[in-house]
Formats: sequence, structure tokens, C-alpha cells
Amino acid sequence: MTTHGPFLGAEESAGVTGTVLVGLALVLIAAFLFSAAAERVRQPAVMGEIVAGMALGPSLLGLLPGDLPGLLFPPEARPHLEVLAQLGLVLFMFGVGYQLSLSHVKGVGRHLALVSFGSVALPFAMGAALAVLLHPWLDKSQLKTDGMLGPALFLGAAMSITAFPVLARIIVERGLQKRRVGAMALVSAAIQDVMAWTVLAAVVTVVSVGANGMWSVGRTVGGALAFGLLLLLVVRPALAWLLAPQRPWAGNAPTVHVVLCSGLLASAWITDGIGLHAVFGAFLFGAVAPRRHIDATAPEVPERIDQTSLLLLPVFFTVTGLSVDLAGLGPQGVVMVLATVVVACAGKFLGAMGAARLCGSGGRESTVLGILLNARGLTELVVLNVGLGLGALDSRLFTAMVVMALLTTLMTGPLLSRFPLDAEPVPAPASRPVKHAGKDAAR
Repeated sequence: MTTHGPFLGAEESAGVTGTVLVGLALVLIAAFLFSAAAERVRQPAVMGEIVAGMALGPSLLGLLPGDLPGLLFPPEARPHLEVLAQLGLVLFMFGVGYQLSLSHVKGVGRHLALVSFGSVALPFAMGAALAVLLHPWLDKSQLKTDGMLGPALFLGAAMSITAFPVLARIIVERGLQKRRVGAMALVSAAIQDVMAWTVLAAVVTVVSVGANGMWSVGRTVGGALAFGLLLLLVVRPALAWLLAPQRPWAGNAPTVHVVLCSGLLASAWITDGIGLHAVFGAFLFGAVAPRRHIDATAPEVPERIDQTSLLLLPVFFTVTGLSVDLAGLGPQGVVMVLATVVVACAGKFLGAMGAARLCGSGGRESTVLGILLNARGLTELVVLNVGLGLGALDSRLFTAMVVMALLTTLMTGPLLSRFPLDAEPVPAPASRPVKHAGKDAAR
């Protein structure tokens, strides 16, 4: 018997479950193969996973006859894959926050603020100017806004984005989270992405002219500040007390596992609810977790969470890749691609490097910081899909920006190899290293 409505019957449920399991197996195999190929060409393994996700979508697999993406990942299975993708993402971001050591960035709050502001303000201005220049080429029938204000504001906001999850993967894979520049890049990316997402919320308000738009922007900013204070003043001391070695349950791995997993999921839910992405909640919860206590009593628990995230994270790239279709570009489209790549790189490089140099950083550290913050990845694709849905971009500019997002992320690995930090030794962290940190944590 078939059950109608939102509930599936037994046969339908079993069919969807089987499809999700097969799809997950295919995603893992593709991610493994593409990651191995990426490492052979000296790219981070995460770039192989990103390309694998794109390859399984309409951009490559969809070019073959038979609608293979729709056959392998049918619409009824995609909501389940999206849940797995988000779960893998927040688990990984908890691990990044947990491994992060801020001992390298103490006393440089002004430095971080200037780098974060420069990495948002300059790309925003250059992106808005580029939108004005490209406006005559846009297909006005696809735009839902009059004039150049909507495209200019949205392209500026899109240029300001840094791919926080992808940046974290690159930093962890290269062991840079143990260095000052890696910690600064992560913290700066978190700060500037809060700024960029807030600006994006304001842009959406301007474009869509929603009745409650300004209230949403204020709620996001106020909610983020309130949640940050809650974590620092309440959650952090509570976790330190609860997981202290002298407690009777100290060393009980299941107890620690439940505390950490429930806390990171609740934090992800809160930040998602206030208008930020769920990854920020998981990252912040990991950052306030009492690492010294956990490492002393149950060090295997963070490793288990990290390994689970590595199993599920490739699903995130595939789910996003399924919604991206890189159609053919005409001559004007090629010019758009070149223009967006040049403006994107110049905005992030000059914004981050210039601010870092003004604050006294060395040339090599400033260069590496600019390279890291230039990675945009698939976070950019999420933002671009918002703009396309709002009618702030046409399909050709959307495609050009997608290509830009992939190229700026692909160039991160080779550029980092050309500017090794061995020539500028960084003091060892004051805290004891985490066992699962470094390349082993990211395969």
C-alpha cells in the first residue's frame, strides 16, 4: 500500500534508502579517486573532492546521454544527501575549531581586524565596479531588478566571500593551523565571512525589498554577538567544569562524546537560526571546548568525530555540484571569466596583503595570508545561487563567477608551494599539539 503526502510507504522508503546508500558509495569512491589524482599533481586532497562533486553533477556527468545525475541522485534522495552533507560539514568544522590555537594571535587583535576589513572592503568595491562595467552585457530579461544597484551590490558581496570550510581543509592538510599565519587566516576568514554574510543579507534586503528585511539584518548581527558572549561567558566555563579530570565520570568516552556532539549540533542549529551558516556554530563550539581536559581524559573522542566528518564531507561537495551547470561560454563570457578572476584575485590579495603589511607582518607571511584568503571554493557557489534566484545575476555572469570560484581555489595549493614558510620560522605552539591535527586529520 502506498502512503501519500509527506510520509513514504515501506516500499518507497526502502527504495529511497537504497538509492541514498548507493549514491553515498559512489560519492566516496569518486572522492577517493579524484583526491588521489589531485595529490599526484600537488593539489590539496580537498580540491580533488571538489572536482569530484562537480564531475558527478550536470557539469560533466550530465553531458553524457541519459541524465545520469538525475538517475544516480534522483530528487527524492537529494534531501537525505543534503542532511548528510551538512552533518559532515559541521562535524569537520568542530574539529577545526578544536584544533585551533590562538596563542599565535594574542595581542594582534588590531592586526586581525584590519586584515579582515581589508579583505572585505576592497573586493566589495572592485566587484561593484566590475558589475557596473559588465552591466551592458547582462541579459536584462533575466534580471529582476532595475538599474545597476542590485547587480553591483551583489557582485561586490560575492567577491568578498572566502570559502571558510575549504580554507580550513587546506590549512589542516598543510599543517598551517599550528602556525601563526594559519591561525590568523582562519580567524580572519571567520570574521570577514560574518561581515560578508551580513552585507549579503543587507544586499538581499535591497534587492528583494522585503518588509522584515532590516529586522533580519539586525537580528543576525545581534544574535551573533549574543551567542559569542554566551559561549565565552557561560558555555566555556560550564564545559571546563563538566569535563574536568577530577569529575567522577572523567575518562568516560561515551559521556564526553555525547557532550561534544550534542553541543556542536546545538551550536550549529543556533547560528543557522540567527541567519549565519551552521558551520560557524560548530567551529565556535570547538574553539571553546576545554581541549586540555579532553586530551587528558578522552583524547580518542575528537579523533572519532574527525573521522566521521571525513566520511561525510565529500557529500557536501557533491550536493553543491549537483546544482551547478557550467554551460558553454561565448566570447563575451570568456571576457567575463577573465575579468572576474583578475578582479577577485586583486581584491583579496591586495586587501589582505596590504593590511597585513601595514600592521608590520613580513612579506612572506603577508603573501601567504593573501593566498589563503583568496580561496573561495563552493561557498561562493552557494552565494551565487542566491544571486541567480534573486535575479541579481544573469546565467552568463553566474557561470563566469563559478569558474572564478574554482580557479581561485585551485591556484591556492600551487601558490602556497611557491611561498613556503620554512624560510620564516614560527614559534612552536604553547599548548600541547592535538594528536589528530595536521595532514592525518585530512587524509
